[in-house]
Amino acid sequence: MNPADPHYNADPKAHPGLHVIAMVELVKGLLALSAASGLELLGPAPLQRWIEELIRRFHLDPEHGSMAWLAHSISPGSVHLAAGIVFAYAALHLFEAWGLWKAKAWASWLGCVGAALYLPFDIFAMVRHPGWLASAVLIINVIVVWVLARDILKRRH
Repeated sequence: MNPADPHYNADPKAHPGLHVIAMVELVKGLLALSAASGLELLGPAPLQRWIEELIRRFHLDPEHGSMAWLAHSISPGSVHLAAGIVFAYAALHLFEAWGLWKAKAWASWLGCVGAALYLPFDIFAMVRHPGWLASAVLIINVIVVWVLARDILKRRH
């Protein structure tokens, strides 16, 4: 991890893979930031009406099940909490995007660990619901882990 290591090019322009992943993280962060803002702007009443409309449209039981639980648990406090969690998620992805764009070692570690945590869920989804979408998500996450792990290993040599 020595920046003076002759085997590692510290120039961020020498890492196009990191830039691609940084752009994906930027998009994820901006989408999450939009979602957090939307939760705060909408508030609980429109969300509750939307959930109730989904229950009616899909002929679900309005008193039992996860959608009924969700409709009953929406409150100003729960919306603020959800918005805060989504905002923290957005900030983490935006911070990671900046670090990857600048080819920072900590960002490679953060991205590699974060993407690797999704792999068991991706494999489970692939087994449970095989198809092109599950395959694509699994392949993309494996590529992200591989690119970031390769960057980490290059820094160590």
